[in-house]
Amino acid sequence: MNKMKKIVLALLSLGVVCSTSCSLLDTEPQDFVTPSEFYNNAQEVDMAVAATYAVLAEGNLYGGNLLGRMGLAADIGYESYSSDYGTVGDYDVMPSDTKVAAYWRWYYNGINRANMLMENIDKASDMSEAEKNRVRAEARFLRGFYHFMLVVRFNNIPVILHSVSDANAESVQIAQSTPRDTYLQIIADMEAAAADLPAASVLEMPGRVSQSTAYGMLSRVCLYMAGYPVKEPGMYAKAREYADKVISNGYHRLNPSFQELFLCYIQDRYDPQESLFEVEFYGNNEGAYTTTAGQVGRTNGIGCSATKIPGTGQTLIDLFGYSIGAIRATPYFLSLYETTDLRRDWTICPFSYNVNYPETGYKVALTSGDTWSRYCGKFRREYEVILPRSTNYTSINYPLLRYAEVLLNWAEAVAADPANQSAEDLARAYELVNQVRRRGYGVDIYTPNADVDLEMGDKWMLLEQIKDERPRELGFENLRKDDIVRWGEFNSRMRYIRQMVLTIPESYTSSYYANAKRYYANSEARDEFWPIPTRELGVNRKLVQNPGW
Repeated sequence: MNKMKKIVLALLSLGVVCSTSCSLLDTEPQDFVTPSEFYNNAQEVDMAVAATYAVLAEGNLYGGNLLGRMGLAADIGYESYSSDYGTVGDYDVMPSDTKVAAYWRWYYNGINRANMLMENIDKASDMSEAEKNRVRAEARFLRGFYHFMLVVRFNNIPVILHSVSDANAESVQIAQSTPRDTYLQIIADMEAAAADLPAASVLEMPGRVSQSTAYGMLSRVCLYMAGYPVKEPGMYAKAREYADKVISNGYHRLNPSFQELFLCYIQDRYDPQESLFEVEFYGNNEGAYTTTAGQVGRTNGIGCSATKIPGTGQTLIDLFGYSIGAIRATPYFLSLYETTDLRRDWTICPFSYNVNYPETGYKVALTSGDTWSRYCGKFRREYEVILPRSTNYTSINYPLLRYAEVLLNWAEAVAADPANQSAEDLARAYELVNQVRRRGYGVDIYTPNADVDLEMGDKWMLLEQIKDERPRELGFENLRKDDIVRWGEFNSRMRYIRQMVLTIPESYTSSYYANAKRYYANSEARDEFWPIPTRELGVNRKLVQNPGW
């Protein structure tokens, strides 16, 4: 299914509508269209909806910085990009870090847009109540999701349920909620939204949220709330309940090919049965589509420069597309895979580009000793369909929630729940994990396979296996740091990789070795959560800095 949908077209109007909200804690308004002048009809509401989604595609979020430049790969990947030395991407973060500040600002900007949309939707006289309810549901889900993206990274945040639209400094004096209360509000928002969202089978468009998006994301939210730092074990049962709502609706399934799934993201195609939520990008920032492209693959792809290919008049980027290759895998991540796991060589690129090897298509296979140099391979620009490829922009979509994760969430919710002693649930949990594994090994998803399946064991064993299965399946999709934080294992796992780094011989002088050493040496226990940005502390006097900062 082609992704050239209404929401993408609506993004062309964002030059106007993006200014309908100000950043939550800005004291100087950025608006030139006020709420009293907008939301008057369905067209204006559509633009406001697009603007609320568009926060995700912003360059400081999934349009750029979140693509391997903020340390979220943790123990499975490190940033190797000199422009980010001394920043959060290098685990050398400070409260004044500009990328951390922009992350905070833009998600609160999105919260404000969602609140404005909900507060003004009734002004649209040409919309039915059912249409308005759907818009409210989308906005409420996004408000919950944006709060979720803040609480998992900062832990202590203000919860904002009304728009802030004036320049009065007193209107932004808002205290932080407890993480538990923040999670409860997120769950309330997503639960309420689910009732009025369309089924995924009707929507068939994962760039917008469906009931499956809401329930699938709720399964993740509840797992996080059950873990550190909130430690609310009763939420494991809720995580299983929400995941089951997605599994039992009968529409979703795993794409039989892991590679094909990612080709869908790369080639402007939807797979709504597996992809439950994704960030939309379109075009290459040329012609009419100058606000819709992103940098997926350009930032977090296979490193590729403009090296000239002898005798052809071309460069490597003509064939494969430019990429700064900001993120590289660790040897630990590589070791998690068996050689027959097809996900390994798609997730962790097994080759590098080299103009001196035309006989192998200018690709040189990496050896078993090349364990620190391998790039993220999930978002390969050579498969892009929009040509010529832009140097700086791509149309590749970015996955936020996949059905594979929902299956793993269900299984983890059983394995980690001290109150669940059901042998039937445990057997089903093993089966769901094995379905994910079978797809990864290229065998029939629904047929037991002794060569691939995990052997039945106890709950502790299954939980430990899930902790390895999640990075195999979801690696480089911005979930790893959050996972090891909620398991209470962030510092120990980062220290483990630091010990691996110390075994790199001094004679190995390539820049990526130096970058790996610096990245893991910089990591500290306090890096579980980012610091509250300095500027926000100055604007909102009720904010309290996170411990250790």
